[in-house]
Amino acid sequence: MSASSLTRRSLIGAAALLGLGGSRAFAQGFAGLGRDAEGFAAVVPGRPLTFPADHGPHPDYRIEWWYLTANLTDASGNAYGAQWTLFRQAMAAGAQGDGWATPQIWMGHAAVTSMTAHHAAENFARGGISQAGVTTTPFRAWIDAWEMRGLENFDDRSVAPLDVSASSADFSYGLRLDAKQPLVLQGENGFSRKSERGQASYYYSQPYFTASGVLTIDGKEIAVTGHAWMDREYSSQPLASDQTGWDWFSLHLPDNAKLMLFRLRQKDGAHYFAGNWITADGKSEQLAPGAIDMTPTVMTEIAGRRIPTSWKVSIASRGLQIATSPLNARSWMTTSFPYWEGPVSFTGSHSGTGYLEMTGY
Repeated sequence: MSASSLTRRSLIGAAALLGLGGSRAFAQGFAGLGRDAEGFAAVVPGRPLTFPADHGPHPDYRIEWWYLTANLTDASGNAYGAQWTLFRQAMAAGAQGDGWATPQIWMGHAAVTSMTAHHAAENFARGGISQAGVTTTPFRAWIDAWEMRGLENFDDRSVAPLDVSASSADFSYGLRLDAKQPLVLQGENGFSRKSERGQASYYYSQPYFTASGVLTIDGKEIAVTGHAWMDREYSSQPLASDQTGWDWFSLHLPDNAKLMLFRLRQKDGAHYFAGNWITADGKSEQLAPGAIDMTPTVMTEIAGRRIPTSWKVSIASRGLQIATSPLNARSWMTTSFPYWEGPVSFTGSHSGTGYLEMTGY
């Protein structure tokens, strides 16, 4: 089922298959991710991540994603963003059936952003019938014709080189991703805590990708280069029942350092913060929640919602105090579970570019 052929009925049907429909989802956090995880595999500290196995799917866990964002520029210095995401969701815990009997659902999101436009597309597929999936040797993640594929000399430690492509009625792109450094573990050696009550995920990233390729927007081809960041995360209950969504940054700092930050919003206002400072040589150091300050400064009205599209971010222990601005404040993903996702730039003690994702608004 391609994004261009999706009807309102098929979107609602796909959401129902995911078991995350409508008001129930938002009553239990963004997209139902705060639901009880009984029967699914638990995320526990101390479990080592291994590769290439952890590049592949984990059907015993309820949800996971392969998530790529890219900050790109053309020859004239115009900025763009590109997103490629594959989600796997298990509708039920327990034994895995074959073919149409599998409880696995796959969903793909893709987007291209410029200063004046934001184009988004969505795909759904049922697991077990080869419409979507991930293999580790050779590495390939796909849903219909959208693909993330390992190229010759692919290295499991760096998840590179890769070819990434997606297309819809309004846009398409093909990007080559290269990385000279290994992937990094987020949280504490890949164990990423989401609350003080036990919610967590396994989480690693490749923040060092260089990107080159072609975007096509409304029929116009644009050669681009830039930086890209891939997140891999899997869990069975990544949110607590009283957490409504998150605000997440991936930032490319000067001298090739990287910064990942998120704020999980709680109904009582006692939000949970986490992050990792990643040095240029690949050392990933977890930040204490109390060391992170993320404060919205500009609100934008989008689709009947007030979205915080500009922020002040401070980490005093690292001498970081920056202000972020979106490339396009209206980077709203008009997908079955809508959210804001787009490229940002920042200035202050440090300057650079990155991506911001905000869910549950």
